[in-house]
Parts: sequence; structure tokens; C-alpha cells
Amino acid sequence: MSEPILDITQNPHKKAKPDPEHLSFGKVFTDHMLTMEFSRDKGWHSPQIVPYEPVSLDPAAMILHYGQTVFEGLKAYRGADNQILLFRPKKNFERLNRSSDRMSIPPVNEELMLEYLKQLISLEKDWVPAAEGTSLYIRPFIIATEPNLAVAPSYSYTLMIILSPVGSYYPEGIHPVSINVESEYTRAVRGGTGTAKTAGNYSAAYKAQERATEKGHAQVLWLDGVEKKYIEEVGSMNVFFKIKGEVITPELSGSILEGITRTSIIEMLKDWEIPVSERKITMEEIHQAYEEGTLEEAFGTGTAAVISPIGELHWEDKAMVINHRQTGELSRSLYDTLTSIQTGKLEDPYGWTIKID
Repeated sequence: MSEPILDITQNPHKKAKPDPEHLSFGKVFTDHMLTMEFSRDKGWHSPQIVPYEPVSLDPAAMILHYGQTVFEGLKAYRGADNQILLFRPKKNFERLNRSSDRMSIPPVNEELMLEYLKQLISLEKDWVPAAEGTSLYIRPFIIATEPNLAVAPSYSYTLMIILSPVGSYYPEGIHPVSINVESEYTRAVRGGTGTAKTAGNYSAAYKAQERATEKGHAQVLWLDGVEKKYIEEVGSMNVFFKIKGEVITPELSGSILEGITRTSIIEMLKDWEIPVSERKITMEEIHQAYEEGTLEEAFGTGTAAVISPIGELHWEDKAMVINHRQTGELSRSLYDTLTSIQTGKLEDPYGWTIKID
């Protein structure tokens, strides 16, 4: 496939790069962004790279009223040899289309989108930080732009990709966190939008997160929306438990987002010949394993943190301290190996990374 030619408008007002040693998450953005439009008569058209700037929307744009939108999150890393690396970006564009299908948004050409992204990052490569634990966060998203208050899918959309240099999720290294098991609010139900990466899923979680924070916990462990006993996700991450040497993660039952990090962890565990299963798992089973002393580790997985160890679980009136609130050996090995592959410190035996020229 020949490389697509984008209409590129250079930003004449380049910004100063932030201090790579003091980067927060998602507050600073690069000089350029990618945009593309969709209309019923033209399909997806007019891909271009333009200066980063505010978006103009009609007050009746359907995204503002009905939340028809999807997004993705991935990262570019600067390797030790100064090479820029992307981690499994094809998986992100595949998931973007799965989310779009659930939200009645027209699909994009995944191969073209990857080529567009490569060109955008090549233009902005000086923004990819080199400090330990830093990366360039990539946010593709699609919004419904038709000015129409009818409750129906939009006839027009805008796709954008913006970039943000970000620091390490854990500035002092990964450390176990305290988690509150949510028994009242529901993140998603089978048949809903839990399998899509769409905005409403995240804002709907704020109330439960507020309550967890008030109690001194870092995140929420979500249970299923019907019986309130089967474990689903932790915060906005997938979750894993190590019990008697076996690693267990909730199966993709129709309400859980299929994480790229989740998939990678499962593939790594199988490669390491560590027993791993995807199945339903209840809080009762976790508590029983804790009481029997066989709950060895627990951790969340996601793009931002990669691995987030769980040091405590608070369920109803029960407090479960896991592995003496220490990062487990498996959690540490998974984190070190995956981040080393992402940054090129380790040879990539799986073919997950893509180099940017």
C-alpha cells in the first residue's frame, strides 16, 4: 500500500517543550493534531495535520446532547537508541472500530489510520520525552457533529488525534494501592456499552470513585450489574488475581472492555508457562482464598499504569491485605518486562512494537 499523502499545515508558533522530569498526565499538548471528517455522501475524507487549536462546534452538535463518541489511548516511547516506538497500535484501531460499531459510528480504515498516525508522530517526534518512565500519550477520538436534536445516529463526524507528553504514572515506581469494592453503583451491564471505549462509561463512574476517595481508597473494584457478585474491572483497568499459582482474570462477558495490556499480559503468562484462565470469579471466591492464605497477588492492567498492584481490598466490612501491601514478584516481572519491550530495552519477541522513521 502506498503511503497516503496528508495535507499538512505547519504550526508557525511552536511551543516550548515541558521539563521531562516534571510531566503530569494529559495537561500539555503538542504543536499539531490530526483531523478527518465524515459525511454520508463522501464517507471519511479530508485527512489533515493542522496546528493544535480549539474545536468549533454548533451548539446543536449531537455529541453535546447524546454523547455519541468513542476514543482510544496508546503511547509512543523513545528508546535507548533514540528510536521512537509504538506499542501494538493496530490493536487500538481495531478496538476503535469495535467501539464505533457499538455506538453506530462508521468505521475507519485501520491501515490508513496507522499510516496517518505514523506521519503525525514523525512530525512531532521531538515531543517524545526521553526521561525514564515518560512517553507520548496518543488520544484518537471521534465525535458526532451533525447539528440535530433528533435522537438518532449523526450523519457527520470528526475524528481527531491529539498528543500529550506524559510522565510516569507512578513517579516513585509501582506501589500497591487500596481498593474499595463497589456494591451500589454499576459500571456496565451485558448488552450495554461496557465493551466500548466511550465517554459515558467514565463519567458514570465518578460518583463511586468519589465515595472510594472519601474512604481513603485509590480506586473502585466493579462488580457485575445484575447479581453484584462477579468481579469485572478495577477503576478503568482490567484486573487479575493470582491464587495458588494460577492467574485468573474475568472473562469478556459482554460488559468488560478488552484491554490491549490485558491481552498482552495473558499472552506473556502463557509464554512463561504460568497457568492463566479467563473465567467468572466472585468476591466470595477471592475472600475465601484470602482466608485460606492462597490469594498471592492482585493487580490492574491498563495503558496508563501498565501494572497497578492491589495492596488492600475493602469489601462490605472485610479488609483484605494482599501480600503484606508489597508489590508481588509476578506483578514486578510483568511490569519490568512489558515496559522494557515498550521502550526497546528488551528485544521484542512478540512483534508488538512498531518503529517510527
